[in-house]
Amino acid sequence: MKPRNKQIATYLLIALGGLLLGWLIFGGRSSDEAHDHAGETAGVTEYTCSMHPQIRQNEPGKCPICGMDLIPVATAGGSGEPSPYVLEMTPEAVALSNIQTSPVQSVNPENELLLSGTVQLNEQQVSSITAKFPGRIEKLYVNFTGQEVRKGERLASVYSPELLTAQRELQEAAKSKDIMPELYEAAKTKLRLWNISNSQIQRIEKANELLTSFDIYSDAAGVVTERLVAVGDYVSTGSVLFEVANLSSVWVVLDAYESDLSWVKEGATVNFTVPGIPGKEFTAKVQFVTPVLDAATRAVQVRAEVTNPGNQLKPGMFANARIKTSSKTTAKENALAVPRTAVLWTGKRSVVYVKVNDREAPAFEMREVTLGPRLGEMYLVEAGLSEGEQVVTNGVFAVDGAAQLSGNYSMMSAPANKQMEVPEAFQQQVTALVDTYYTLKNALVASDADAARQAAGKFNQALNKVDMGLLDGSTHAKWMQLMPALQANASAIQKSTAIEKQREVFSPLSDHLIEVVETFGTNKEIVYKQKCPMASNDQGAYWLSEQKEIRNPYFGEAMMTCGETEQTYRQGTGAPAADKPAPVQSHAH
Repeated sequence: MKPRNKQIATYLLIALGGLLLGWLIFGGRSSDEAHDHAGETAGVTEYTCSMHPQIRQNEPGKCPICGMDLIPVATAGGSGEPSPYVLEMTPEAVALSNIQTSPVQSVNPENELLLSGTVQLNEQQVSSITAKFPGRIEKLYVNFTGQEVRKGERLASVYSPELLTAQRELQEAAKSKDIMPELYEAAKTKLRLWNISNSQIQRIEKANELLTSFDIYSDAAGVVTERLVAVGDYVSTGSVLFEVANLSSVWVVLDAYESDLSWVKEGATVNFTVPGIPGKEFTAKVQFVTPVLDAATRAVQVRAEVTNPGNQLKPGMFANARIKTSSKTTAKENALAVPRTAVLWTGKRSVVYVKVNDREAPAFEMREVTLGPRLGEMYLVEAGLSEGEQVVTNGVFAVDGAAQLSGNYSMMSAPANKQMEVPEAFQQQVTALVDTYYTLKNALVASDADAARQAAGKFNQALNKVDMGLLDGSTHAKWMQLMPALQANASAIQKSTAIEKQREVFSPLSDHLIEVVETFGTNKEIVYKQKCPMASNDQGAYWLSEQKEIRNPYFGEAMMTCGETEQTYRQGTGAPAADKPAPVQSHAH
């Protein structure tokens, strides 16, 4: 070998040796470093402004535009299947946002309202003493308010020229009553209309001289609350002379604000006290709630009647009352409630964030709920939550803002709920229909064609019992759109003896029943909507289930656990709530 070639070979060996040594020293490290870098970038938390999402930085601080505290948003990482209803956050983000949760509680739906008002006259016990004929007040026998009078007691004397004329007419008619009895009776009737008694009429008829004044008597016993005339006043027919009130019973009129109306109902017991009678508590019943809200005070008047022995309750007294009652919308002994700080209002709907327990990272599910009336610092929950679930009570706006910035459903971007308002009786009939559907579904799970045929027949029977007369307008039209398809699909299953054919028709039957549940709701505590992606020739098919565990009606034992829970429907509503999808079991056909 030539010296020059020998020198080149030496240089090549040195270069190859250097490359080998570099790989031994740094090769494995580079992959580790890349792995570490990926580990560092996964789960990186960015901070942004809920009002200005274009602001993003890698550390907490203030928004340079509005000055609000920046909220953390996890940009990567997390576990579980993605769901637009569920937001995953890092533990650091949860701590920085000071997110706290509280359990959904079961409470007694009774409430005690503290109301104030006044003692007032019982208007049904107030009598107006009016003038039955025109004249001038000659004398008053009751001349101050507050004076007690008895029924039939003389109140005033009136001089009336018209009455003098009527007396003359009677006396003249009495002279010729045998010839013109009609004229005689007409003269007496005229005096009777002026509240002149028969004895007075007889005296006028027999007297040779006319009576110049007539007495006015009280029509009721009580206290004179108003004197509207004085001696010498001229009064016309119908003029009110006195107001006489019977104080044996009085009204307690209380102001109930708009937010308290759901707790106020007729028949509720009212316990009240008045400062003028210390140490004594009075009891009454709510008799009437005014149907019109006062636009100025945003309150209605709640009226109770109470007996008043000895007239100890004086009209005009202030009253402090307690009404212990239950909500008009809650018939249960116990009801679910959440703190009011957990609720986000979005106009027509109410939203809470529920902690998801089966995730490695902290996760919160947005859920629409149906709220009842307010109970102190809590709201009753009619639908959408279960007892013991943890709802976010502090930092709920931070969670919602993070969900919005992450592209998830949020308070303002939740999907529209297509449920229609229907009577509870109709919802009960839909619930009975779902029960018969479960029987059919379970027969298909067991691959029992005969049982499926019988269950389909019972499904049609339950369908025929649904009273569409309970619906009107758009709800009736929607039911008439869905009912024929349900009936036809159930009839097809009932007529078929082949399990494969039954399962084929079960898919459209399930689709239509899912639409029924989403449109009208049920009274079941929870209904699961599940899907098998391999049914219907790998097109996927849905079904409803009473249990979260997957029991596949499209394949039975062949692929019993193939499927996932996609949505849940809560009691009283067809609004979906997201669940973490169960992993799909892959099976060969």
